[in-house]
Amino acid sequence: YICAERDMGGFPSWLLYKYPGILLRTNDNNYLREVRSWYAALFSRLTRFMYGQGGPIILVQVENEYGSYFACDHKYLNWLRDETARYVKSDAVLFTNNGPGLETCGAIEGVLSALDFGPGTEDEINGYWTGLRKTQPKGPLVNAEYYPGWLTHWQEAHMAHTDTKLVADSLAFMLRNKVNVNIYMFFGGTNYGFTAGANSAGSGGYVADITSYDYDAPLSECGDPTEKYYTLRDTILQYFPRPNVSLPLPTPKMKIDCVGLFTVGSLLDPVYREKLTAINVTSNRPLTFEALNQASGLVLYETLIPDDIRTDPYKLTVEGIHDRGYVFVDKQFIGVLSRENLVSSMPIGLDKGRTLSIMVENQGRINFGIANDFKGIVGKVYINMQEILNWTMYGIPLDESRLLKLSVLDHRKQVGQNRTIRYDQGDRVQPMAVFHGIFDVHNELADTYLDAHEFGKGVVFINGVNIGRYWPLVGPQKTLYVSRHILKPKDNYLILIEYQKQLENGQCMYFTDAPIFN
Repeated sequence: YICAERDMGGFPSWLLYKYPGILLRTNDNNYLREVRSWYAALFSRLTRFMYGQGGPIILVQVENEYGSYFACDHKYLNWLRDETARYVKSDAVLFTNNGPGLETCGAIEGVLSALDFGPGTEDEINGYWTGLRKTQPKGPLVNAEYYPGWLTHWQEAHMAHTDTKLVADSLAFMLRNKVNVNIYMFFGGTNYGFTAGANSAGSGGYVADITSYDYDAPLSECGDPTEKYYTLRDTILQYFPRPNVSLPLPTPKMKIDCVGLFTVGSLLDPVYREKLTAINVTSNRPLTFEALNQASGLVLYETLIPDDIRTDPYKLTVEGIHDRGYVFVDKQFIGVLSRENLVSSMPIGLDKGRTLSIMVENQGRINFGIANDFKGIVGKVYINMQEILNWTMYGIPLDESRLLKLSVLDHRKQVGQNRTIRYDQGDRVQPMAVFHGIFDVHNELADTYLDAHEFGKGVVFINGVNIGRYWPLVGPQKTLYVSRHILKPKDNYLILIEYQKQLENGQCMYFTDAPIFN
């Protein structure tokens, strides 16, 4: 478990479908068995890199911020300490890490306790160490996660920002007092694909992390040095000798003009959807992603509205949508259900039709405090007061391998032969449409940013790489970072799946040379 704003805190989601009742980060036998198996594989690759073997690894962490976890299972912590020590021996120092004042459940006997915190006043920082010394009277002081910035969620007003002077002043104070400091993040990068996590906060108890992990770190999302980098470098040089290395230079950036996006299919069209469907299951009640052995992407839930529903409009209610449900009746978009915004019901006119489809998006599993974050429809579905049964579920993981099978030639063939997905340029296209575009890079390859500000919500793939989720309707992130290493001089292949907004067939996608975050 690493937290790190990663989906499920770094745990693989298959733990939830292999063991639906598993108690992660506890003395649960199933969990311990999987940790034991993982450690055997992991440490077989790591032990030769330990400091005692002449390698660079000086510290090995046992659990992470466990003092913030509800379980407070010391039997588990002691087991994990011993299991880790079995491989590390005396070749590196075992440590654990918690927020200030959370040592009661987070400290582990015989393991160095570190803290994590961001900039503060000198009195605040001294208070943190005074509190630690009550449970750890001696040993080095370590800030294992010194925060120069912070994470950002979708629907927040702007990207998180931490004042550079405050960061530098607190760092200088700790270095003067011989504190060991690890800057988290020094370089954040990008949560490509579906790797971004979420937090249990807000009115709905859920807020999803954006794709960018820029973090307001000393190095930007693309790896460029920032003003904060140079300031912290000068601060560190007051206490350590100057290394004989050159300063990093910003990487070149480029713009790319209009890339026309053309509709090649709809996830609501059975013929097209079949190509992207990993599983097709019927059940009396809706099943979760995990019950379908699916980690990420989308699951389509379909049923027929009973003939005895005669009220107009009727009220659709879903008890537990994890995380976002796009509602269609007879393939016409009706509206959105949202865990984050506590939207669990909506009125629907009887004239809309009889086939009810709810496309559920996994926006990222909670990575801090709560571990078992199941996805999909996790409760019952009602129309008025009547429970709706007899569902068919289509698992659409949106994995790169299936999307790559939909080659450009296959797309062109479908557009020519299948009238249900054929559009003229400029036609408005219903949500859940799949678009593709092909573009060349006429100059030298460079980093760039896909500008999604005219789009709604969805996901983008370039040359088979999932570059992440976009959601400019709410922001604050409006662009997606595209590394030059993903691109090639000719025939770059872009696939975009738009969940929510009606787009024009042939609409342009632009790439810009700087991020748009606010």
